[in-house]
Amino acid sequence: MEKTNDIDGTHLQGYIHATYYQLLEAFGKPHDNGDGYKTDVEWAFKFADGTVATLYNWKNGKNYLGEEGSELKDMFTWNVGGRNERAVTKIKEQIK
Repeated sequence: MEKTNDIDGTHLQGYIHATYYQLLEAFGKPHDNGDGYKTDVEWAFKFADGTVATLYNWKNGKNYLGEEGSELKDMFTWNVGGRNERAVTKIKEQIK
């Protein structure tokens, strides 16, 4: 698994449930501080088999909701993007 910027054509494939700290342990520091609007953090990976996966929060954080948005430490549901459903499987495998 390696960091990638090749995320064109990815879209929501599913969700995972994990704490922000579990994600930090599994994936390290986020690759991006979000888009400044709908997301607060994002990781993007390409796996050895060519699967591309993105992992991010969506419209539930401070960027989108301001003061009423959740802190990263309080988030438990995360979006997984990719070009196919293998993205979700690959992300889940890394968290276990």
